[in-house]
Amino acid sequence: MAPDATAGERVPTYDLLVIGGGINGAGIARDAAGRGLTVLLCERGDLAEFTSSSSTKLIHGGLRYLETYAFRLVREALAERERLLRLAPHIIWPLRFVLPHEAGLRPAWMLRLGLFLYDHLARLRTLPRSAMVDLTRSGLGAPLQARLTRGFAYSDCWVEDSRLVVLNAMDAQARGAEIRTRTELRAARRVGNVWDAELRDGATGRRAHVRARALVNAAGPWVGQTLETNLGLDARAAVRLVKGSHIVVKALYAGDQAYILQQPDRRIIFAIPYERDFTLIGTTDVPHDGPPGPVAIAQDEVRYLCAAINRSFRTTIGPADVVWSYAGIRPLHDDAAADASAVSRDYLLDLDAPAGQAPALSVYGGKITTYRRLAEHALERLARGTRSLGPAWTGDAPLPGGDFAYGDFEAFLAEFARVAPFLPPETARRLARAYGTKARTILGDARSLADLGQAFDGGLTAAEVDYLVRAEWARTAEDILWRRSKLGLRTSPEGSARLADYLARHAVAGPVPTQPA
Repeated sequence: MAPDATAGERVPTYDLLVIGGGINGAGIARDAAGRGLTVLLCERGDLAEFTSSSSTKLIHGGLRYLETYAFRLVREALAERERLLRLAPHIIWPLRFVLPHEAGLRPAWMLRLGLFLYDHLARLRTLPRSAMVDLTRSGLGAPLQARLTRGFAYSDCWVEDSRLVVLNAMDAQARGAEIRTRTELRAARRVGNVWDAELRDGATGRRAHVRARALVNAAGPWVGQTLETNLGLDARAAVRLVKGSHIVVKALYAGDQAYILQQPDRRIIFAIPYERDFTLIGTTDVPHDGPPGPVAIAQDEVRYLCAAINRSFRTTIGPADVVWSYAGIRPLHDDAAADASAVSRDYLLDLDAPAGQAPALSVYGGKITTYRRLAEHALERLARGTRSLGPAWTGDAPLPGGDFAYGDFEAFLAEFARVAPFLPPETARRLARAYGTKARTILGDARSLADLGQAFDGGLTAAEVDYLVRAEWARTAEDILWRRSKLGLRTSPEGSARLADYLARHAVAGPVPTQPA
């Protein structure tokens, strides 16, 4: 239990305390702040440090979910795909997928029917419809083995997943929320109609008390543990932990298209162009029976993903070709499905709200694609436990950096390159993609590369590092190289050490917290 605050100590009171700085927590904090609520979000690590930076990095309806008749989920995800593409066109962009037909697996008529439904469940027509492809005549078939002669092409979107989390947190703060990273919830208890919570700063060890009229448990894989251990409540829903792993290899093919490959076990594996010079391959679905926490890919998963590529591509790969891998734990709502791949990706919002007491809402499951709608639904569920809510608003509000004309990224990039002609083209594109219109803030009054300060590997400069620490809660080289960017793929161990040394010697203040009402 959280001990009472020291007598006479001023304890700040918020309308909403959000536990967890992944995509769901950041999305809920943003939505609530924009409706006029005072909000505190605490995350014991970095934003998006775990599950939300370990996805396949797609904004998609989930074509394979049609096989489990999850039509509502697919329809909602497709609607969100179109909306998010408009709201964050710098970090989200269209991607064309090639689905080869495999003899002996799903028949062609089933694939055609699934894509017909996929096209028609999408209410908007921003992206091209699906089409049949003769892989023997189309360049889309060039990377594939000769036995794959026909297939289908359809559209979904790519997302920089960890940046999506950060942008939601930035906008939440801009609207009045307080975001505390490296801050752990030690315990919380109900005191009448408020939660009294004890927080611990991971850097200083300092403990503080806050109060909140409502609490959201968006702790991801730790949702059940947080509910029972930290809040002292019974878990009324079960969470099923499933590990998903990915590998990255040097580019397997030319072109911007991705491939979705059927496997003999009926799973599907994606091969996606990644960071210009690489191919991202994933994902696995492996039950995780241990406690939640950092995980790594297993060698049998590496072999499985390599074998999936070798079944379909002309270029073959092995474990020695892997230049990077990552794994994450998905906290799915346990629907008792026998196969981990078949567990629903839909979300469940469990509200504990005894009469006259402060409510707690726990978030189970969900997809990065549907985080915005999940946030709206979460606030609707909590409405009785908070003060009067303003109307829903996030469906039309661009995320930070996404406010360029008509969402035309190439036009924005051309304008940005004119403003900063001293930037190498690849650096200009990377900055424009990562930050959108905020990239101009990083440049400031710079008129040359030298004006941007110390240079690090991959085009990273001191000006960008300082911005990430000041505006995006970055604290470590890992935060910058693997979550705020993927420059870790282009950074040597020596370069990473130089960056860590710079952060230690030139630490600048992070985002200034706002004060609750």
